[in-house]
Amino acid sequence: MTNVRFIPTEEKYIDGFNATVATVARERRDIGLVEGPPIEGTRAFVRALLAGGGVQFLAVDGESVVGWCDIDRGQLEGFRHVGRLGMGLLPEYRGRGLGRRLAEMTITAAISAGMERIELEVFASNEPAIAPYRKLGFAVEGVKVKARKLDGIYDDNVFMARIISP
Repeated sequence: MTNVRFIPTEEKYIDGFNATVATVARERRDIGLVEGPPIEGTRAFVRALLAGGGVQFLAVDGESVVGWCDIDRGQLEGFRHVGRLGMGLLPEYRGRGLGRRLAEMTITAAISAGMERIELEVFASNEPAIAPYRKLGFAVEGVKVKARKLDGIYDDNVFMARIISP
């Protein structure tokens, strides 16, 4: 970790973001994906964020994307005040406070964009993420027991949210 910067997303980083998601997905542990999404889907997602559908910050080392945090705004009438947080870091960048900083910046941007509720799902086995989410103001709203069965192992899905006071 030489020179990690935190920047708002840009189209020029779409390929790197896609590759980072794919790396985290192949770990088959912390996010719901088990392989990377198609690049066209990633392009559409980032372009929708840039068009006002949410916010995203990237952790960039040199010119390489090493992590992301995004909050995707609800699109349905009555749910546009809600954002859904997703994030990940490459393994060698974890445990250094980068995820917390990335999440703080993204949450601040989401609040500035008018989001009043930010929600997320985290696997119960991902204990290293749950405590930091609590420190960021997220509270557990429920648990979906045995929500995932991957490689013969069950995992619960913990639903958390942070309500932004007006």
